Amino acid sequence: METTLVLLKPDALHRGLVGRILSRFEDKGLQFAGMRLLRMTPELAAQHYADHVGKPFYEGLVRFMTASPILALALRGPQAVAIVRKMMGATFGPDADAGTLRGDFGASRSFNLVHGSDSPASAERELKLFFPDGLEDWTPIAQPWMWDSDDA
Repeated sequence: METTLVLLKPDALHRGLVGRILSRFEDKGLQFAGMRLLRMTPELAAQHYADHVGKPFYEGLVRFMTASPILALALRGPQAVAIVRKMMGATFGPDADAGTLRGDFGASRSFNLVHGSDSPASAERELKLFFPDGLEDWTPIAQPWMWDSDDA
């Protein structure tokens, strides 16, 4: 079983899209292992976006991500990283296919609603940043009807 980090960014919260986005993850069969509403600090942003320090968009990204609360999610399931990446769609709303989160809800190149870990290694690092106390380990009663042993 794989666990990935998803951040619902300030634009998703302000636009009232949280419930619809969460429903899509649940409908796909992903399991919630953690959920946390928080205001990202500049320090946390610097850790999370360390790869982007010095890039032209970095300062604006940090301003955006620290301006308002975000919702951090830990989602678990077979191939969770790849599944979430596919569900999010292309980075920019105008480029994203219909049926993806960004394709259906995003129209901006600046505000793209969600972040998802780009690899299992990134997920492990990012989950420790946003869930320092760990994640909940539980088994949904419907799990035998969601995943086969071959899926894990």
